[in-house]
Amino acid sequence: MITGRMIMSLNIPAARSLKDKRRVIKSLIARIRNKHNASVAEVGDNDKWQICRLGASVVSNRTDHANSCLSAIVNMVEREHETLLLDYEIEIL
Repeated sequence: MITGRMIMSLNIPAARSLKDKRRVIKSLIARIRNKHNASVAEVGDNDKWQICRLGASVVSNRTDHANSCLSAIVNMVEREHETLLLDYEIEIL
């Protein structure tokens, strides 16, 4: 069993409150879960309005499949118009 995990740092420039941030992040998490069948959660910077840290993980039987799933998530987040991807780290275990 291969497990892939990723941490992403995001900026939400239009967020003016935690409510704005939660609206954007909840929508993004739901779309990632539906499209890529990955586990996703907000894992840091919960009290900051414009910064978010998301964690995502996938389980696979092949390393290349786990890596391609996480890379597809990164590509999806980069195309988002409400968020800016600041940094990400992928680890395959």
